[in-house]
Amino acid sequence: MDFLINAILKLGKVDRRWIFLIIAIVVLVPLMYPLSLPIRPGKDSQQVYDTVKKLPNGSKVHLSCEYSPSTKPEIHPMVVSFLRQCFKNEHKIYITCLWPDGQFMAEEALSEVAEKEFDLVYGEDYVLLGFRPGNEAVVKGIVSDLRKLYTIDSRGTKVTEIPMMDGINNFEDFDFLFSASAGYPGTIEWVQYAVDPTNVPMSTGTTSIQVNEVMPYVQAGQVQGILAGMPGAAEYENLIEHPGIGTSGMDAQSVAHLVIVLFIILGNLGYFIERYREKKNKGY
Repeated sequence: MDFLINAILKLGKVDRRWIFLIIAIVVLVPLMYPLSLPIRPGKDSQQVYDTVKKLPNGSKVHLSCEYSPSTKPEIHPMVVSFLRQCFKNEHKIYITCLWPDGQFMAEEALSEVAEKEFDLVYGEDYVLLGFRPGNEAVVKGIVSDLRKLYTIDSRGTKVTEIPMMDGINNFEDFDFLFSASAGYPGTIEWVQYAVDPTNVPMSTGTTSIQVNEVMPYVQAGQVQGILAGMPGAAEYENLIEHPGIGTSGMDAQSVAHLVIVLFIILGNLGYFIERYREKKNKGY
């Protein structure tokens, strides 16, 4: 017993740099070697998955990328998983971006999934229309006349020369929208200016901090489910049975939280043991 008490007291006096090192290790190890901790998808993530699953094969799906490198750990795994589920069902993917960085994020996701995994043909299976400035004005433009707003795609190819653009003139020509959003402009603008006026169904994936803003639209039925931050990304990966960065990220987060809680418990135990010994020595 004395050995255990002395060990706890020594841990309480350890150099904080050792604690930082331990935290770094327990974060890095699960990222490099995923632990595959159990994940139970929530009803909102399940709704996103089910909504996409119910789309007829070959549906015209609009993906909007509204995030940047700073929110990539949360949003990007969702986009990758969404593309995997869509391409598996032979959906045609049309990508627009309300954020400048969204175009680069979309290119990276397409390179990983469309090109390397599915070996799909650009212009026939997917197209990246790219970024246009204007915030919600871009959404309104896509709703009214997409071809007026997008005369060329992100590669400089005329829209009239892209086979899969035949029959795509405005937002109502799409069967579904998925907004991968980290803020303004994003999901809320799509709901207000595109989805509500046209009744085209949509789902969304957002950062954890944005969930409270978007949840009322989900509860009202205007948005069919939401992937909420990294937990939502991990749940979606679990649903499509393809673990990725979201899953390993949640592994790292879970283990790190466990270690931090352990340090807090040991620190408090050491504090109370020292107080008890001081009182005992003083004869209290």
